[in-house]
Amino acid sequence: MRHRHLPKHQHLLGIWLMLSGITLFGGVFLALWLDARLSPSGVTQALLWLACLSTSLVVVCAGLLLSRRLLTPLRHLHVLMARLAANPDARDDYPLEGWLRGLGPDFERLREGWRSDRQRLSSAHTEGARSAARIRRELEAVLQILDVPLLLCDQHQRLILFNHAAETLFSECIGLGLGKRLDNLLTTRSLQDALHALPDDGTPREAFVPYGDRWLHGTLRRIPDSQGETLLTLRDATDAWACDMEYRRQFGELLPDLRRHSASLSSAASVMSYHQNTDALQQRLETVIEEESRSLGKSIEQLGSLLDEMRRRGERLVPVWSNDLFVSLNHRLNGAPLRLVPIGIPAWFRADAPALLILLERLLECLSDHAGQATIDVEVCLGNKRVYLDLIWQGTPVPHQVLATWCGMQLASLPLSPTVGDLLRHHDSDVWSLADEDHQHARLRLPLPAVDKVGAPHTRRPPRPEFHDFGIAELPSPDMAITRRPLRALDIVAFDTETTGLELRRGDSTISLGACRIVNHRLLADDTFDQRIDPGRPIPPDSTAIHGITDTDVAGAPPLSVVLPRFREYIGDAALLAHNAAFDMLAIQPPGNHTDFSMPIIDTLLLSRALDEGLDGHDLDTLAARYDLQVPDGARHTALGDARLTATLWLMLVPRLEARGVATLGDVLTLQAGAFDREDASA
Repeated sequence: MRHRHLPKHQHLLGIWLMLSGITLFGGVFLALWLDARLSPSGVTQALLWLACLSTSLVVVCAGLLLSRRLLTPLRHLHVLMARLAANPDARDDYPLEGWLRGLGPDFERLREGWRSDRQRLSSAHTEGARSAARIRRELEAVLQILDVPLLLCDQHQRLILFNHAAETLFSECIGLGLGKRLDNLLTTRSLQDALHALPDDGTPREAFVPYGDRWLHGTLRRIPDSQGETLLTLRDATDAWACDMEYRRQFGELLPDLRRHSASLSSAASVMSYHQNTDALQQRLETVIEEESRSLGKSIEQLGSLLDEMRRRGERLVPVWSNDLFVSLNHRLNGAPLRLVPIGIPAWFRADAPALLILLERLLECLSDHAGQATIDVEVCLGNKRVYLDLIWQGTPVPHQVLATWCGMQLASLPLSPTVGDLLRHHDSDVWSLADEDHQHARLRLPLPAVDKVGAPHTRRPPRPEFHDFGIAELPSPDMAITRRPLRALDIVAFDTETTGLELRRGDSTISLGACRIVNHRLLADDTFDQRIDPGRPIPPDSTAIHGITDTDVAGAPPLSVVLPRFREYIGDAALLAHNAAFDMLAIQPPGNHTDFSMPIIDTLLLSRALDEGLDGHDLDTLAARYDLQVPDGARHTALGDARLTATLWLMLVPRLEARGVATLGDVLTLQAGAFDREDASA
């Protein structure tokens, strides 16, 4: 597209001289001709010549005026803009004059802002490079001394980061390297299932991953607001698992021996007491044996109770939501001709989730083969301090002998290959089969420890859009008089109201109050006040047509007398901001109101009048179009939507105010006070 430029000065001068010459000679010839025909004299002749030459005089004067008041300032502006675009630090020896003089403060603000931004950008680039280098060195040092193996992969599971601990863990594996795929390093299906099922909010998921002859406990998190990057931290769980199972094995072997010794002592005491012997030594021996037997039996029972408590409260038994377990179990069964269908109400229970998944997978395989069915229902039933996990199928219960065989099966995929019975005892559980009341279905029941929790896991709330702002530490002290604070340092609450009508002094009332906050010259997206209000009277259809609020929308809402103290608490020490503030202040200060709103009030309507008194239209829609403000669909003519629009408008006006020396809140109040007498054409 070809851009049109201002004509060259010589061309304009030539055109002006040509027009002036043509009109001059034309006027002279016309005057001579009329003079010859009419033969006027005296004043009549002078007026004739003046009339004939007036066009030439107008062209000459108009050219001189346009050249001095418009064309020359436009040329200077062209030069200034070219210089400013090429070099913001260039000299500015062409101040705006003529009819463009009113743009001087705005242009000066633009130039100074451009120069300031360029200087800040240069300083930020230098400081950013220095800070980035320092952060990179510190991050590298932290990653190198971190003893937890850490892997970071992209959405395609390619490694983009690993630390020294991970390099040590996988020192014998050639699959570790930047750009290499994760499945070249860890090939287990459970890890792949966990990666595909990760939520995007950063909620962790766990998986046990085999690596050689070892087992790794992995914690996976999707990096929030990223392009699918996943963080995987690993812990070698082999030794902990082996130690745990070894202790339990030793306890399991010790208890039968202790019970056997206790029984032997009790039997010896019984035999000795059976023989008739009054010897004092024998009596004493019998007493000692009997006492020791009782003590030993008591100790054994305490040891058994301790072991049971360890099983129930072991650190591996953690709260599990049944639906999460069933989803993970179906992921493990993906590709197999077997499907698990959860029914009933989900519940919490305590379990060693990775081990329980493998246990249930094996039981389901055995049950499917036994019952000849590919679909098994699963239900969680609440009991007395227990939760019953029931596998349901159509058919008859599993015989006790078959269950005993299943309990003796080893789970080779777990460390030390424990049996099904070992894992059941680990959960202080057992397994049995029973028939349903309909005599058509049967159940395989596993009791598990209950958890004092109800309801589904809480959905993690997304973070607030603003969670830090270090610039607040540089704001002026709150003790400074608010009227002396710079405009960018003000804490401002922009608000708007919707009412039943425009006659607030004749019975109309507020039905909606919305507000948002500006801190450190930033509009906070999540710090808002939005409340419907019961006006105590019907809402006229004409008003509903504007704001869309009906009587049903405000039914049950609190009255204005209840909302106003809450709104005052929300304002705090901030200044108020509104568009046509006189109306909105009247809306929140009805007769009988005792809530104090004596803080400073900024009115964007009055400020717009003061800044552009020569322009027509200072209503919110016109100003939004003038400053190209984006209004979301459905936000206009809502209290919160208009409050946000007013806040955005204020942020647009601040640079223009500062360009005119209006630097503090006191200056703003003085400027808008002078606009009360100015008439707006379409406010």
